[in-house]
Amino acid sequence: MQQPIMTSPAFLAQPSSPATPDDLSCAQDLKDTLEANAERCVGMAANMIGEHKRIIAFNDELTGRVMTMFNPEIIEKTGPYETEEGCLSLESTRKTTRFETIRVRYQDRRFKERIANFSGWTAQIIQHEIDHCNGVLI
Repeated sequence: MQQPIMTSPAFLAQPSSPATPDDLSCAQDLKDTLEANAERCVGMAANMIGEHKRIIAFNDELTGRVMTMFNPEIIEKTGPYETEEGCLSLESTRKTTRFETIRVRYQDRRFKERIANFSGWTAQIIQHEIDHCNGVLI
């Protein structure tokens, strides 16, 4: 179910706790909310819908589908570059360093551990959403 967008910087600055199988409905709400905001947003973290859980959803550039990750963490990164990003939850844009290629360890919807490589636009989206999980405001 689509949820309202959290805009409180104090709330968004709090790190999220690990997701569990009990959080599958939160992941569905996150996906529904991302899809409802597709014209102005390409990725979301659970704190953007008011849940402090390490769950992200994003548009995967390669498949064209929304992908959901539970407990994602970047384990490798190469090719740093500077960019400026906006966020559906916050006003204005902020400068940040991103990496062209990242390797991410995460759990899928069955909570099976996966490792995948991402590059380009999709990698940038994932980095932004993992920042949300860590309480980093971008």
